[in-house]
Amino acid sequence: MDAFLAFLSHGLLDWGAWAIVAWTLVLTHITIAAVTIYLHRCQAHRALTLHPLASHFFRCWLWLTTGMGTREWVAVHRKHHARCEADGDPHSPAVFGIRRVLTQGTELYKAEAAKSDTLAQYGAGTPDDWVERHVYSRWTWQGVGLMLVIDVALFGVIGLTVWAVQMLWIPVTAAGVINGLGHWWGYRNYDGPHAATNIAPLGFLIGGEELHNNHHTFPTSARLSSRWFEIDVGWLYIRLLQACRLARVTRVAPRPGRAPAKPVADLHTLHAIIANRHEVMARYARMLRRAFRQDAKQAHDVVFDKRFLAQVYRLLRRDPGLVTGEQAASLALFLHHRSALWKMQQLRAELAELWQRQHAAPEELLAHLRDWCEQAERSGIAVLRDFAARLRCYA
Repeated sequence: MDAFLAFLSHGLLDWGAWAIVAWTLVLTHITIAAVTIYLHRCQAHRALTLHPLASHFFRCWLWLTTGMGTREWVAVHRKHHARCEADGDPHSPAVFGIRRVLTQGTELYKAEAAKSDTLAQYGAGTPDDWVERHVYSRWTWQGVGLMLVIDVALFGVIGLTVWAVQMLWIPVTAAGVINGLGHWWGYRNYDGPHAATNIAPLGFLIGGEELHNNHHTFPTSARLSSRWFEIDVGWLYIRLLQACRLARVTRVAPRPGRAPAKPVADLHTLHAIIANRHEVMARYARMLRRAFRQDAKQAHDVVFDKRFLAQVYRLLRRDPGLVTGEQAASLALFLHHRSALWKMQQLRAELAELWQRQHAAPEELLAHLRDWCEQAERSGIAVLRDFAARLRCYA
């Protein structure tokens, strides 16, 4: 009896409290890595392929620690991208409100995963082998039950707490933080029809999923980091798997090449600019906002109040095609008094036509690009001249 009580108290390992805490964090991090590498980047977006050994390890681990099926998770996530921030989005704060997504994210996921039409439309290409059909999909709760037995056997009664933390980790960090905060609060490198934000530039805690704005801009990229100060730990793990020949990356977001500025843009320049259009427009928006701040320091007028100026500052980040009629009226009212900023905003919309005119011939688009550069150089605005020169460096 004493031996049994000792076993319940300490388990097989008889570790101290801090060792158990550290091990629990390691286990939860493996789960995060399985979600971001296997479910998200590999299965949902096909950004990489995994060796069967790595793929099945992740699949088995997720069965033990979450009970989630690959097909269900992938289908819900793909539908989220297809219907982002609109009716039909399974878990958008714009649709359900931030409080509900934060507190009931798991329930929203389960409700969508139970819809057969969602699985049929968005769940194609996921594993459908014997193990998936007869074990993982059939016995969903038995996996987490087995994990409970393992935790108690290793750590004794405290293993119940270890297991509870493992079970809560994904519902809190993924269903709540990423699906909630990742579409509500943070900074944005790129504008778009989505509301996705980067929660933090250091993607450690949630395996790089913190860089959610980057992901929605380049959804099929295996690398989620975009700017020099951003760190995607999931990408580091993928590179390690590559080195061990357990993964093969199929897609990453483009990184603009640089060459000495050409006197005149050519077709190679055009193709490079279009391929890197998100980076081009993000850089242009940052340039425009810097010009706005400089203008605000020099103007010192009382025509507009601070609240209105703050709204204009936010709108200058938006792609012109995504500004609503009321927002456009507010922006036009301000730009009417700022000729340089008005010219910059006008040329911004004209630059975007390079990739909006999908059916135009390359020669026609090249003529448009050259005309744009000439307008920028003749504008008399130094930052526009510099931007035109920078465009001719894309290669």
